Amino acid sequence: MAKKSLIQREKKRQKLEQKYHSIRRSSKEEISKVRSLSDKWEIYGKLQSPPRNSAPTRLHRRCFSTGRPRANYRDFGLSGHILREMVHACLLPGATRSSW
Repeated sequence: MAKKSLIQREKKRQKLEQKYHSIRRSSKEEISKVRSLSDKWEIYGKLQSPPRNSAPTRLHRRCFSTGRPRANYRDFGLSGHILREMVHACLLPGATRSSW
């Protein structure tokens, strides 16, 4: 189980990303429309003004049940370890067991 503080930090990053998503998208659209280099630099400056944690690259997928940040399967939202346990317990329909 991941530490509660790390999970809360990740939730805070998700909220920040949603808050600043429209600002980032509009700034990037402006950059593609503008031709002069000096105007592009000004817009790049605006892109750097939001907080760092609002960037989508800072987000990290975590396991739905344990909060583990590594070895996550996007289709299930679970880490590999938990996914294997659930498949062996027949809790995921359609998933086949393997011995690894």
